[in-house]
Amino acid sequence: MRFDIITLFPELFAPFLQAGVTRRAYSSGQVAVQLHNPRDFADGNYRRVDDRPFGGGPGMVMMAPPLERTLQYIRALRDDGAPLVFFSPQGHVWNHALAQAWAVDARGAILLCGRYEGVDQRFIDAYVDVQVSVGDFVLSGGEIPAMAVLDSVTRLMPGVLSDEASHIQDSFNPALDGLLDCPHYTRPEEWNGRAVPEVLLSGHHEHIARWRREQSLLATAAQRPDLLHNSRAQGLLSAQDECVLREAGYNGGLN
Repeated sequence: MRFDIITLFPELFAPFLQAGVTRRAYSSGQVAVQLHNPRDFADGNYRRVDDRPFGGGPGMVMMAPPLERTLQYIRALRDDGAPLVFFSPQGHVWNHALAQAWAVDARGAILLCGRYEGVDQRFIDAYVDVQVSVGDFVLSGGEIPAMAVLDSVTRLMPGVLSDEASHIQDSFNPALDGLLDCPHYTRPEEWNGRAVPEVLLSGHHEHIARWRREQSLLATAAQRPDLLHNSRAQGLLSAQDECVLREAGYNGGLN
C-alpha cells in the first residue's frame, strides 16, 4: 500500500513515521509513504504557492498551478488510479468503517494537506476525488488529519500489531457491534484505594466476557448514545443487552 502526501511541511511527518507500533509498517515498506512539497513545483525564485483571495478577505489561498504540477508528478510515478483525498470541513467524517475499507484497498491514496485559508476551488473541482473531515473543528492544516488517517488504516493491516487480535476489541469495531470498548486494568491489583473488579481476577472466562459486554454497553449509553442507537437499529443488541440497559436506568430512548 502506498500513500503520497502533498504537504508544505513534510518535516512534520518524520517523527510520526519513525515512532510507535506502526513504524514497522513504514520502515519495512508494507506501507510506503512518499512526501511531496508543492514548493518544489512552484515558479520563481521565491517558489510561491499561495496568494490573496479574489474578492478580498483575510488570509491566503493555496494556488492551483503548483498543486497541479505536484499531482501530475505523482500520477507519473503511480498509475493505479489512487484517489486524491483532500482534508476539509466539508468532507465525510472519518470513522472506523472507512479505515477498514481503506486497509483492504491495496492502492492507498494521495493525500492533500491544505494550509492557510484553503485551496483554490478550481483545483478541488478538477482533481479531488474524496473530501474527508476528522471532526467539527478547524486545524491549521491537513497534516494532523493525514497522520490520523495513516495511523488508523495502518494498524488494521495484517502483521502491523504484535497481537493480531488487538484491534478486534477496539471501540467501533464490528466485533463489538459498533460499541465502545470496556475498561481495562493492570497491576497493581489495588492503587490509591481503588481495586481491580473482582470478576477480572476470577479466571472465569464466561463471567469476564459478560462483564466486559455490560461495561461496553453502559459506557456507550453514557458517552455515545448515538452509537447505541445505531447498534439497536441494526439489530445487534440482544435481549440480555437490553436488560442490562434497563436495569441501569437506560430506557428504550436512552434518555
